[in-house]
Parts: sequence; structure tokens; C-alpha cells
Amino acid sequence: MAVLWLGLAAYTGVVIARNGLDLLPIFFGDIYKVGWPGQFNLDFLCFLVLSALWTAWRNGFNPVGLGLAVLAFFGGAGFLLPYLLILSIQARGDMKAVLLGRAA
Repeated sequence: MAVLWLGLAAYTGVVIARNGLDLLPIFFGDIYKVGWPGQFNLDFLCFLVLSALWTAWRNGFNPVGLGLAVLAFFGGAGFLLPYLLILSIQARGDMKAVLLGRAA
């Protein structure tokens, strides 16, 4: 997860340096065009929603969990990779505890 996060961070840095931070018009513009880039973006948007909902649920929909859910939605894998790594370390590799949180 750390290697994936570092690769993503490096790639994101290059993209921002070349294209700036104006992502949303491009992201939603591709969805509006109803082509393959838009299909990919809509699929990714569904992943972001699911990631945010899981993060909020795992934390009992408490204020911290809702804040983490916002980070999950806007941060994508940039948030989820370190979050899962930290949870894995805290749970000592117990995936049931990682995935279910307090419900485990």
C-alpha cells in the first residue's frame, strides 16, 4: 500500500505541475460527453461514494467518521491507501477488524 501511495503521489504531483488543479470541469465534462473517459470517471465516482460510505459506516457515522468520509470521497486512493495501511497495522493484520471496525 505504501508503494502504491508513493507512486500515486508522484504521478499526481507531475499532473498538477503540468495541468494545475482544475480537475472538476474536466472530470464532469468527460462524464457529460458520454464516452469511455466519462464512463471511467463515473465508475470511479461510484468507487469514491462507496469508499466514503464504508469509511463513515466503519466509524459508526460519528463526527470523526463523517470527516474521514469526506476525505475518502475527495482523496480517493490518496486517502484510502494510507488509511488502510494504518488500520492494518493497528489491527495487526486482522482483516475482519480492518473492514468492520467496531462491528468486529
